[in-house]
Amino acid sequence: MFSVEVRDRIMIGHSLPDPFFGPAQNMHGATFVVDVAFFRETLTRHNVVVDIGAALDVLRATLKPLNYQNLDTLPQFAGQLTTTEFLCKHIFDALAAAAKSGALGEDGAGLSRIRVTLHETDLARASFEGPLA
Repeated sequence: MFSVEVRDRIMIGHSLPDPFFGPAQNMHGATFVVDVAFFRETLTRHNVVVDIGAALDVLRATLKPLNYQNLDTLPQFAGQLTTTEFLCKHIFDALAAAAKSGALGEDGAGLSRIRVTLHETDLARASFEGPLA
């Protein structure tokens, strides 16, 4: 399996209002380093997994609506605990839709999987990985 990874970052604010989260129940900020790996079984006719420039552009566009936002106030997250794991899946879904819509160019059609990893710190990260149907 071949893969290409791209990286960006976002700064968000949110709270996790459940006693399970201890002090993180309160409003706090996070800066996430976001890594996305694109996978495919065979290389394209250009011997790549996906155009890296297109992957960076799509990742940047996917993250833009979240960057510098208080996630507690965004309608799409109403009633959700916006944990790191939850955000990984949210970003995965947007990237999968972008790949299917052609935003990654013709190379996006042959992708088999995407993995999204959000690094909270150098000590903790979470991921979501799934197939592209």
